[in-house]
Amino acid sequence: MASTVDWTALRAAAVRAAALAYCPYSNLRVGAAALCDDGRTVVGCNVENGSFGLTLCAECTMAGQLRLTGGGRFVAVACRSAAGELLMPCGRCRQLLQELGGPDCLVDTPRGVLPMREVLPDAFEF
Repeated sequence: MASTVDWTALRAAAVRAAALAYCPYSNLRVGAAALCDDGRTVVGCNVENGSFGLTLCAECTMAGQLRLTGGGRFVAVACRSAAGELLMPCGRCRQLLQELGGPDCLVDTPRGVLPMREVLPDAFEF
């Protein structure tokens, strides 16, 4: 599946989403983009909050878009800053990607494209 993912387009979609972030506290604009199992792309951006623990990560808003636009599963995910820098999902978001994409979901990482089973080994499962 890695060969069928247009990583250039997915990364560009994440950068465009990052430009829309609401981040008055950290000034770190984060965007996430995912290819879904039906071929569509969903995106998300971070939305900060004065109560920092309630801040929404880009992957969280992207998960909401997945559900709001028809559901399905994530196939491949890229996270970027507004400047195009690669950013890794935090632990909470890795669990979210695991649940909505599964162990075969591909993630763009500093070590290259890896499946979630390598990004989050021994993931929590019910």
